[in-house]
Amino acid sequence: MQHTHTLELGGVTVTRVEEMHGPLMPADQFFPDLPEHAWQEHHEMLVPDHLGPDDTVVHVAIQTWLLRSEGRTILVDTGVGNDKTRPAVPAWDHLRLDYLGNLARAGVRPEDVDLVINTHLHADHIGWNTRLADGAWVPTFPNATYLMPRADFDFWNPVNNPNIAGGVNENAFEDSIAPVHATGQVQLWEEGHTIDGNLRLEAAPGHTPGSSVVKLNSGDDRALFAGDLLHTPLQVMHPDHSSCFCQNPTEARASRHRLLGWAADNNALVLPAHFSGHSALEVENKGSGFAIRTWAPITRY
Repeated sequence: MQHTHTLELGGVTVTRVEEMHGPLMPADQFFPDLPEHAWQEHHEMLVPDHLGPDDTVVHVAIQTWLLRSEGRTILVDTGVGNDKTRPAVPAWDHLRLDYLGNLARAGVRPEDVDLVINTHLHADHIGWNTRLADGAWVPTFPNATYLMPRADFDFWNPVNNPNIAGGVNENAFEDSIAPVHATGQVQLWEEGHTIDGNLRLEAAPGHTPGSSVVKLNSGDDRALFAGDLLHTPLQVMHPDHSSCFCQNPTEARASRHRLLGWAADNNALVLPAHFSGHSALEVENKGSGFAIRTWAPITRY
């Protein structure tokens, strides 16, 4: 298959829409319990898309998976967003990026979007839920329903949890969640949610209480839109290790084993939220973990 930004999976068209990509943070901070020798063992595979060639800084992408399924236009995760105040992550603070231009080049205007899926409610998955207009945060996608996991909505809601303020999600509920909830566009779900005949949301707790994945089952094709189940390909070979951003590493590990196992058993394409390079891959069972079978034919960044 020719390399492209778009794949056909059964009756679903999948397009990668980039917000940004590049170095994020040192490996020993991002994955504090992942041994150095693991990075060294797989260094050739990781460089340059997932690890700096001359350092140990992890590279990631922030991107949206654009799905066209059963006549609807669906966005899986919406990145960091422009104009957001993000004191905990200077690289995300008051961005001015051409995300909506990238979406337009994929053939989608904001008013065309029918459904937004936030796999979880960290700041880098909800940012383009809203945009700044005349000094106020308004829904970027005025005709869309926003699907959000209830467990995350309740967890990050300062009304329920006033001590949750600060950290990577500082200001995020107020500027990227509350405005769309106020317009009545948010639909909360629990445990699982059927989107259509091709797509279903499934809970995958650990990274956050409400973290989820989208499973695609269409024709002969299977896929797993994995959200933050993985942050580096190294976690395929070392699935016991979670990132420093995981709220419950034990639950995150269990979700990763279960869902990578499903992907391996079903020849499913795995499309994480943050993989740079080819962005998606197939996995296979290997010992107590997994191995990368092949990368998707998506053009590398």
